[in-house]
Amino acid sequence: MRKFSVIGVILVLLLAIAPVVQPGAFSRAAVAGVVSNISVRGNVRVEPDTVLSYLPITTGTDVDDEAIDEAIKALFQTGLFKDVAIAEQGSTLVISVVENPLINVVNFEGNEDIDDETLAKEVEVRERMIFTKARVAGDTRRILDLYQKKGFYNVTVVPKQIRLSDNRINLVFEVNEGNKTRIRQVNFEGNEAFSDGRLREVTRSKAYSWLRHFSGATTFDADRLEFDKEVLRRHYLKYGYADAQVLGADVEQTADGDGFILTFTVQEGPQYTIADVAINVGEANLEPEPLQRVVKTQPGKVFNADKVEKTVERMT
Repeated sequence: MRKFSVIGVILVLLLAIAPVVQPGAFSRAAVAGVVSNISVRGNVRVEPDTVLSYLPITTGTDVDDEAIDEAIKALFQTGLFKDVAIAEQGSTLVISVVENPLINVVNFEGNEDIDDETLAKEVEVRERMIFTKARVAGDTRRILDLYQKKGFYNVTVVPKQIRLSDNRINLVFEVNEGNKTRIRQVNFEGNEAFSDGRLREVTRSKAYSWLRHFSGATTFDADRLEFDKEVLRRHYLKYGYADAQVLGADVEQTADGDGFILTFTVQEGPQYTIADVAINVGEANLEPEPLQRVVKTQPGKVFNADKVEKTVERMT
């Protein structure tokens, strides 16, 4: 069996779509001196004044290589350009840009369990928006998260660009949902006071069976897993195990990749009984007897955290 890693899935995807900076992806010639003029080239939709507004360099200033580096970074951070080059021609600074394409439409393909309308609400990219790899990478992560919450942990999402005229693209998110990944086993380690079967009744995460075919509890959910850890701890507190801890909840993917095995590790500690019950009113102007009558636990009984909480509520 192999350890399952959601982070691993996302990182592989990010490496597939993240921008790779090759030598020459952005460039500049060595520059030093006073700039008398700034020329912008390669822009189509973006006005020259817009480019200059993002530029941390103005005419009449003395620039060097460090200033040019900052200028290139500033232009890339706008998200408007996929390539920027700065060179010096005499006292003129030439800014050469290649604009990012404009998104014509956003489509989804291969999705069956989640409809187009739901996915469209999940992504940030829209028609007539400037395409950026960072924004699309974020949208891809959100689609993955949406599917994984529904139990599709073998899902892949690949954003593709269909080139059009005038530096426009159709953006298509290709989805391969794969099979829904269900919980195959729920196991426990370290438990002696309660059997595995009893603890399985407590947890909300359930192993898949045909009787639970339509139950959402059989799909793995990381949030539900954390909730189950707390539910188990409170179960032990109810039966006197005041020191009980859930040390961990491990998740393994089955060899065929279509299921998960959950293993909760518990440390029970001793079972406590109540030696005495006392009410201390302190400096409050209260009689202890009426408060004593609402106490729901007694000496000699097994400690029960639920009854203690209910007693506090009744006293309040």
